[in-house]
Amino acid sequence: KAAAQGNADAQFNLGVDYRHGQGVPQDYAKANYWYQKAAAQGFADAQNNLGNDYYNGWGVPQDTMRAIYWWHKAAAQGIQLAAHNIQIVEHGTMSGNGN
Repeated sequence: KAAAQGNADAQFNLGVDYRHGQGVPQDYAKANYWYQKAAAQGFADAQNNLGNDYYNGWGVPQDTMRAIYWWHKAAAQGIQLAAHNIQIVEHGTMSGNGN
């Protein structure tokens, strides 16, 4: 309910639940939907996870440029993993790990 009312933390957590199938059926597209909602409010962890989604094609078409866009937003807020992912993608390959 909090997610539907615009709470970014709840939106992110619901995205994680859908990503991992925790209490709901696993659904990458729904995870991405909720990450988008939280990321639009500046929620850094959601921005990082959107980067992962776009890089790996989880619930969205694979799009490296969009992944880097979201990782830059997350890295600007101190998410070290996002900064690391950018560096790896720009200088090699990435394993695709993430929440």
